Amino acid sequence: MDEILDNVEIAPQEVKDRMDRQEPFLFVDVREPWEWETCHIAGSVLIPLRDVPAHLGEFEDANEIVLYCHHGMRSVDAAAWLRSQGVAGARSMAGGIDRWSVEVDSSVPRY
Repeated sequence: MDEILDNVEIAPQEVKDRMDRQEPFLFVDVREPWEWETCHIAGSVLIPLRDVPAHLGEFEDANEIVLYCHHGMRSVDAAAWLRSQGVAGARSMAGGIDRWSVEVDSSVPRY
C-alpha cells in the first residue's frame, strides 16, 4: 500500500505551473455538485468521489490526472483507489481548492 501513496500529492502552485505551460492532464474535482456550484477551478471537470469508479475508463485513457476536493482528503482517497486499479498517473492536489484559493488564485471563494 505504501507505494500506492508514493508521490501522490502535488502542490497547487505546481498544478498552476503545469497549466501555464499547457501540459496535458485530466483535472478532476471530486467534490459534490453543490460544492462545484459554490466555486471550482477553471479547466477542471466534476466527477464526484462516489462516481469515480464508474468513470474508470476515462481515467485509464489519461496519462496524468490531478484530482482535488475541498481540503485534499477525498482526492487522496480517489488517487489511491485509481492507483490501486492501475492508473499510475493519478495524483491529489495537496490542500484542495482551499489551498488553491490561498496560494494561487484568491478570486476562488473559500467556504
